Amino acid sequence: MPCEASDRRPNLIFILSDDHRAGFLGVAGHPVLKTPNLDRLANEGIRFANAFVTTSVCAASRATILTGLYERSHRYTFHTLPLSEELINASYPAVLRRAGYRTGFVGKFGVEVLPGARSQMFDYFKPLNRSPYFRKQADGSKVHITQTVGDLAIDFLNSQSKDRPFSLSISFNAPHAEDGDKKDHYPWPPSSDELYSGEEFPTPKLNAPAVYESQPEFLKESLNRERYFWRWDTPEKYQQNMLGYYRLLSGMDHTVGRILDHLEAMGLADNTVVIFCGDNGYFMGERGFAGKWSHYDESLRVPMSSCYPRVADVDRSSVDQHIVLNLDIAATLLDLAGVSLPPTYQGRSLMALVQGSKPNNWRSDFLIEHLMHSPGKIPKYEGVRDRRWVYARYFEQEPVFEFLHDLDSDPSQLRNLAQDPAHAKQLESMRKRCDDLRDSAGGEYSLEKFPLKAPTDAGVDSSRT
Repeated sequence: MPCEASDRRPNLIFILSDDHRAGFLGVAGHPVLKTPNLDRLANEGIRFANAFVTTSVCAASRATILTGLYERSHRYTFHTLPLSEELINASYPAVLRRAGYRTGFVGKFGVEVLPGARSQMFDYFKPLNRSPYFRKQADGSKVHITQTVGDLAIDFLNSQSKDRPFSLSISFNAPHAEDGDKKDHYPWPPSSDELYSGEEFPTPKLNAPAVYESQPEFLKESLNRERYFWRWDTPEKYQQNMLGYYRLLSGMDHTVGRILDHLEAMGLADNTVVIFCGDNGYFMGERGFAGKWSHYDESLRVPMSSCYPRVADVDRSSVDQHIVLNLDIAATLLDLAGVSLPPTYQGRSLMALVQGSKPNNWRSDFLIEHLMHSPGKIPKYEGVRDRRWVYARYFEQEPVFEFLHDLDSDPSQLRNLAQDPAHAKQLESMRKRCDDLRDSAGGEYSLEKFPLKAPTDAGVDSSRT
């Protein structure tokens, strides 16, 4: 039966994928990948061609999405203390719930919070963390968690009252690798079994040995390189794991289609905004790397799109070129609901862009950072990215190691101009801009500002990132 909402505030669905590389959508022109349902969102709404995360790792990125804050401000990543009560109170689900929305969450939560905090945020909370992808059921069968995420999302929709708007956050594990299984990194769901059979996947760009050799030693010895040997270092591994990655993505897309179809069958689609985003980028052999974590575009760029059927007189299937961030999602969801933004928020609502406006005061750059404490594995850095220049300082190296890339002349970021006297003025300008953005977001990094749950020198638990 159609569900007719008496409260005409829009319903909100936010969909998050995991380790989803920018450009890996059919609508983005990918030559092989099939994502008809994610394409449908973009074709009926808007796709953001310049979407980025501010920190490229799932824990910090998801905290940024919840709180509307840079990592330096929310101070949460792997091994740190849980998000504070103050930040939970200002998180988008908690604010929406206080404003009368029924809030739900299904899938990979990926953020630690204090006891009782989840009940402040969500009326319906069904976490499904990774490992393994296939879960044994009561009848002895096994079901892929991508399918289960869809089942739980539909269960939430079926239990929805017509008198109250809802906000549902759907967080997929896919296409994150099953890092604990070195033979089957990307176990796909049955819906993808027949896809891409016999396909020969092209080798990655930027995979010449000279590109890897040009990296500084601390990156050459980082977790990016360690994981390269898990999944991309031989042609056989590369083809096998690309097949799995594609099939995981298409399996996720199939589940998104189930949810969208159910939304339409309930009569809710016309009053529901759907926002889709990836939680970080992903190296797939480029530069001799795997994983994310660094300042390069492979790591920072993500897919993002939004569909809002009630927006009139907007060019559907448009592609927006503004710089948008995971930092903006919380502000956008609250703006859609007509709720005032907490003063702490550092992101901006994307509603003006969704409505087809061209704000003349939109951001032209943003802070990039990775502050996770993982000695010898993931080096910390801070920097700034604008439309032309990328600056990054890996500040714990001795001496501090800087990158400066000119995207106009070197879009692949193959040349580091930080030591080039001809670019000394630009380097100094980017240093100052980085300092300004850093200071406005919380100041210089210190372990005291990012207290760990327990003293450790062990670094990252590599099965969880």
